[in-house]
Amino acid sequence: MITLKGNNIFLRALEPEDLEFVYAIENDESIWEISNTQTPYSRYLIKQYLEHSQKDIFEVKQLRLVICNYKNDTLGLIDLFDFDFKNGRAGVGILIKAEVDRRKGYGSEALQLLVKYSFSHLGLHQLYCNISEENETSIKLFQAQGFEKVGLKKEWNYVNGSYKNEYLFQLIHK
Repeated sequence: MITLKGNNIFLRALEPEDLEFVYAIENDESIWEISNTQTPYSRYLIKQYLEHSQKDIFEVKQLRLVICNYKNDTLGLIDLFDFDFKNGRAGVGILIKAEVDRRKGYGSEALQLLVKYSFSHLGLHQLYCNISEENETSIKLFQAQGFEKVGLKKEWNYVNGSYKNEYLFQLIHK
């Protein structure tokens, strides 16, 4: 049995009951910069997404998991995206929704669980992430899990009237 359980949190598949949680995240303009979102999503589109979220990662090239504490509160989302089986890699994205739940180690534990799962169960060779040069919290999170800064994409994202640099981080399975 695959266990995606940590000391304080666990990761689970998306459920239809997550509609309002995902809707709130996808329509929160304050985090659109992180997810490269440009437009709001309707509940209808998110409902369709949730109905198809159980498809195999090898088919849809993405895996989105919900981060929960042991009170079964939904705290955030963690994703594998651009899953590339041939080259053994995938991108990683993570978000803890509520400010009050951030900086408590939930993101770190979730990332640790996903890294272990990606290498041991999916057989990936490497994971990568893209982080805004200004996002010091995420930079520290990924570096603490062994991700290395391997590049700077200059003026990569256009945000609020100006271009911002983005780092590329990589973790290669040894």
